[in-house]
Amino acid sequence: MTPRRFVSEMIGTFGLVFAGTGAIMIDEISGGQVTHVGIGLTFGLIVAAMIYATGHISGAHINPAVTLAFALARQFPWRETPFYWTAQLGGAALASLALLGLLGDAAGMGATMPAGEAWRSLGLEIALTFFLMFVIMAMATDVRAMGQAAALAIGATVALEAIFAGPISGASMNPARSFGPALVGGAWAFHWIYWVGPMIGAAAGIMAAAAAAPANRTAAAGAVRPMQAIPRTPPSSPPTGASARTSTTPTMSLARATT
Repeated sequence: MTPRRFVSEMIGTFGLVFAGTGAIMIDEISGGQVTHVGIGLTFGLIVAAMIYATGHISGAHINPAVTLAFALARQFPWRETPFYWTAQLGGAALASLALLGLLGDAAGMGATMPAGEAWRSLGLEIALTFFLMFVIMAMATDVRAMGQAAALAIGATVALEAIFAGPISGASMNPARSFGPALVGGAWAFHWIYWVGPMIGAAAGIMAAAAAAPANRTAAAGAVRPMQAIPRTPPSSPPTGASARTSTTPTMSLARATT
């Protein structure tokens, strides 16, 4: 575990919570000018942006449930999981503290709370995180998936789910996203939903993705950077066929060597 990856995860999660819950708070302060759809798009766009910015460093998990799922699937070392969780939760808490200083405690700090019965929100959180993790795993292991496509697909999934399920469960899909506002705003009621739901959903999603993927789409065991395939310099000519698979393999090997 290198300091660069720890700081990368902290910054990535800070950005997610700062922009996403900040949009909720500003929507209330401004009398609804951001709108519900705008809040969902904010979450999706910041996730895509953080994948672009930090994917090549830490893998841009920015979500304890995603880190757990990759560890369960042996795509991430267990010994580094507590460090990633610490960075993610720390980044979320710092973001909420910054928002408290800037905006006060508007909208309950953007905390996630169930509307109606707790079981309904728990079921939604499981389902939402299942599909999110399914998409993440597909993007992380498919040698044909380019980095730009991964960021956009994952960000679009977050935005879509936040837009349609946000009014019921808050569409957290991320324990860190719920932890920061809960810690700073003291909103611990039903907080367990946003740990249990995403953890179960992410674990189920990565198992389903692994079962559905062909053998040549299985990520190398021990890989620590699921979004590491994001290219920084475009190749002179797009790789095709066997050459595409060959060009991806060294990246995965490098990930194992750096642990």
